Amino acid sequence: MSNKVSIITATYNSEDFILATYNSLTLQSHGNWEWLICDDCSTDHTWSILSKISDADPRVLISKNLVNSGAAISRNNSISKASGEFIAFLDSDDIWCSKKLERQLAFMCETIDFSFTAYRLIDEHGAPLNKFVDLNQRGAFSYEDMLRKKATLGCSTVMLRRKAFPKVTMPLLRTGQDYATWLKLLRLGNTAYVLPEVLTSYRILPNSISRNKFKKARRQWQIYRTVEALPLLKSLECFMFYAWRAIFRR
Repeated sequence: MSNKVSIITATYNSEDFILATYNSLTLQSHGNWEWLICDDCSTDHTWSILSKISDADPRVLISKNLVNSGAAISRNNSISKASGEFIAFLDSDDIWCSKKLERQLAFMCETIDFSFTAYRLIDEHGAPLNKFVDLNQRGAFSYEDMLRKKATLGCSTVMLRRKAFPKVTMPLLRTGQDYATWLKLLRLGNTAYVLPEVLTSYRILPNSISRNKFKKARRQWQIYRTVEALPLLKSLECFMFYAWRAIFRR
């Protein structure tokens, strides 16, 4: 079986969810994958759980940061060790549908280098919240589209063709590093194609930044001004689009 996928995960204190995340990988209909997961100095039992998984499954490659460093460094550490033809991202508390890799690889075929899918929201216990994201999107999205957040582009749904992006690294931000990465890749003239099928369950936790609208808005502004270095007027324009969609998107 060709099309090996390197799955990149950063984890910190994920003992309640990491096994469910791993189980969703074992159920994949496309079995040619490796899971590179970097633990960011968890203080719970995450590392011992990962050690047991890795001992039993040679596809699971674990590592640990020397000091707590954030998700960007954790993901970059794993990306540097990836050997697959494709790179996919999976957060340590999210769950993939069993055909996620198969369907996305078929969608990308030989012509698409950057894709993402729709996803559903679940609560901390795994119960569906009856909310779907990017399900009504169609086509491809450019750098300018994503500056204005015309799609959400969830991290756990993204897949990249490695030869098209040989040096993927995430900016060293504590939050929002995934969005900043997509902008960096799209700024080069690439486009991100959506597969409008719900293939991932995204877990919303009580302390998640997804629940804090002020922090999300502040992060968005920081990326516009500091990371992308947009002029003030363009930053304001893009932020208005972002705010409107954050309020009215269903």
